[in-house]
Amino acid sequence: MTPSASSRPVRSRRSVLYLPAGNARALAKLPQLDCDCVILDLEDSAAPETKDEARESLRAFFREGHAAKLPRRMETIIRINALSSPWGAEDLLAARACRPDAILLPKVDAPDDIVDVEDALAQTDAPPQLRLWAMIETPLGIMNAGRIAQCARTDGARLDCFVVGANDLVKETGVANVPGRPWLSSWLMQIVLAARAYGLDVLDGVYNDFKDIAGLEAEARDGKAMGFDGKTLIHPGQIEAANLAFGVDPARLEEARAIVAEFALPENARAGVINLDGRMVERLHAEIAEKLIARAEAQATKG
Repeated sequence: MTPSASSRPVRSRRSVLYLPAGNARALAKLPQLDCDCVILDLEDSAAPETKDEARESLRAFFREGHAAKLPRRMETIIRINALSSPWGAEDLLAARACRPDAILLPKVDAPDDIVDVEDALAQTDAPPQLRLWAMIETPLGIMNAGRIAQCARTDGARLDCFVVGANDLVKETGVANVPGRPWLSSWLMQIVLAARAYGLDVLDGVYNDFKDIAGLEAEARDGKAMGFDGKTLIHPGQIEAANLAFGVDPARLEEARAIVAEFALPENARAGVINLDGRMVERLHAEIAEKLIARAEAQATKG
């Protein structure tokens, strides 16, 4: 079996920016951006007649060494078209050859969508550290989210992260996408729950009005409260708000360090519950505190 969730490295994925793989001007600005991750997109951002051109632009970006000039802290992810589409197979070959940190699969409906790509990668020289991210953006994807997430616990698993596709969910279900997302929230929580059950990271969907920073801030705060690790973005102007919303609060970090330090005392080695400043604190809170500290340290390395 694969390592447990607790043994997976903690990564900072507060801000995850989509960029069209075929937009050379946008890609040239990447080294100056403060996002934790960039998704180089071959799917939604490329019209059918420009798919091949976008793929060649992506190949050139990596072949000519531009990706190597990005800050080491920035993860690179390539979103391909579905394997069932006319472009998916070639996209996968190109993405594998580029050797990003991860490949993002769109419209994942069932575990087979993950298994098929893992099988295809197993027949190539894809490095073992190449991860898979999965877009959960259809009714079937939500209904099967637990079974999809379980793919992360099979031998040789590459699945590492869920990404919400809220716009597609709205399109396919007809629900109203209004501030606070009352009609979407229960589905979003199902995605978070499935991810957490199998140790995956999980990213909230995009906020479409990139000029409305106040609205983005509010939705990002709600997303963090729901349990998301970060937010996908459509414009560089949204990065700062996402980094702030999904950053670790200094007061919570100080409290977490105090909890860990108290349980580390010899007299508390066997304690299940301790008294800390007049509060009863259980050992499970120490485990939560350790995860918070690890996340803060991962964010600190982002500079």
